[in-house]
Amino acid sequence: MIPKLGLTRNVIRPHYALITPDGYVASALPGWTGVTVYVILSAAMGAGLVQYHISLDARGRGAGNTEGDSWFFYVVGGKATINGTALAAGGYAYFPLGTGYDVRGAAKGTRLLVFRKSYEALAGHQPPAFFTGHESDMSETPFLGDPHARLKTLIPDTPGVDMAVNIFTYDPGATLPFVETHVMEHGMLFLAGSGVYRLGDDWHPVTAGDAIWIAPYCPQWFIAGGPEPARYIYYKDINRPPP
Repeated sequence: MIPKLGLTRNVIRPHYALITPDGYVASALPGWTGVTVYVILSAAMGAGLVQYHISLDARGRGAGNTEGDSWFFYVVGGKATINGTALAAGGYAYFPLGTGYDVRGAAKGTRLLVFRKSYEALAGHQPPAFFTGHESDMSETPFLGDPHARLKTLIPDTPGVDMAVNIFTYDPGATLPFVETHVMEHGMLFLAGSGVYRLGDDWHPVTAGDAIWIAPYCPQWFIAGGPEPARYIYYKDINRPPP
């Protein structure tokens, strides 16, 4: 067997990161049993959010309270029951601050993506209560009029919400229409397909399973490969003044 000689696609920069499954190292998460937890993004790298990838066995469970944070769970694969609601792949749940959560695996190999953010209050507005949904029930909107790049919004955009979670789908060859440079931060997981992502001054091939962190003001651009559409789910902070 030929050794890998320390090769990896993982890249950590001050303003972005590409983290691939071959470099994952498991961590512990209090209140979770029968699971494997990977902390993909955190303040330790300069991120303003936490992104977990969690694998559960059929009896895996996590329980706790969001305390001062907002949490968003997305079922990448398998089945889970979240606060009593059965969710299959593509299902999701939003938890505002101060909400108890109870997550149970319902099939071996269930995989969850979790975004966690410290909630920033806005006078006169409250976040929505706990809710669940499924991405198939959400309509796709052409992004800036391009029918080959389509966006789904999973959290209603109201003043009480300070985080967005969206799913972008690109037909082969479709792109972001320009190099974006903005104040919002991103955490991201590729769900399907492949392509090339520009991050800062660098270009990286990406594929399903890859995670990306993009800091505020880091130039970014994407072009989808083929033959299947490329899909990724991403977080961004919204509706609050910059720090």
